[in-house]
Amino acid sequence: MKIGAEDKRKVAILAGLLVAMIPVGIYELRGPSTPSRPSAPMPAVPQRPNPARPVAAPAAATSGPAPQAERIGNAGIDPSLHLEKLAQSEDVEYQGTGRNIFSAESAPVPIPAALASARSNADVTVPQGPPPPPQPPTIDLKYFGYEQAKDNKASMRAFLVHGEDVFMAHSGEIIDHRYKVGNISPGSIEITDLAYNNTQNLPMTQD
Repeated sequence: MKIGAEDKRKVAILAGLLVAMIPVGIYELRGPSTPSRPSAPMPAVPQRPNPARPVAAPAAATSGPAPQAERIGNAGIDPSLHLEKLAQSEDVEYQGTGRNIFSAESAPVPIPAALASARSNADVTVPQGPPPPPQPPTIDLKYFGYEQAKDNKASMRAFLVHGEDVFMAHSGEIIDHRYKVGNISPGSIEITDLAYNNTQNLPMTQD
């Protein structure tokens, strides 16, 4: 059977279409391969200092880290109840002025007028210069006892109370990461507040 020239032409066109469709089919199966773009880094936001935040005062410079004082329990504290002091507080009676504070018709208490100053305005002296610096706070420690070897004064250890905590410390040790123990004597003890560089002598208390 002979194939005419027109049939050969059709076969050639069909074969060319098949060859052209093979790459298209492979591309559709694999899908487009697009490189992923790297995400741009977020700009760093500068942190502003908080003006309302208090800045702790610098601690006093020391030659080296001092040892911490030993914290002991409060089992030795006297828990006895003083009935005579309790009775004094119970015997207090309220003495008012007679005004009923729950009634709108009650007459107000008369307030005496302030007396005029004996000095004239010309005698008033206005202070000059800047105000004095604020005073450091009082050291909140209580010195209530000590122990000492018979022939060794350097072995003295002081007993101190800070709030509900009881400490036992030698000279040179730090109490509660803030107070440094100085000279210890039977009647008083030297304490330095490292936050304010303030040194005070605390007397022994019997409370």
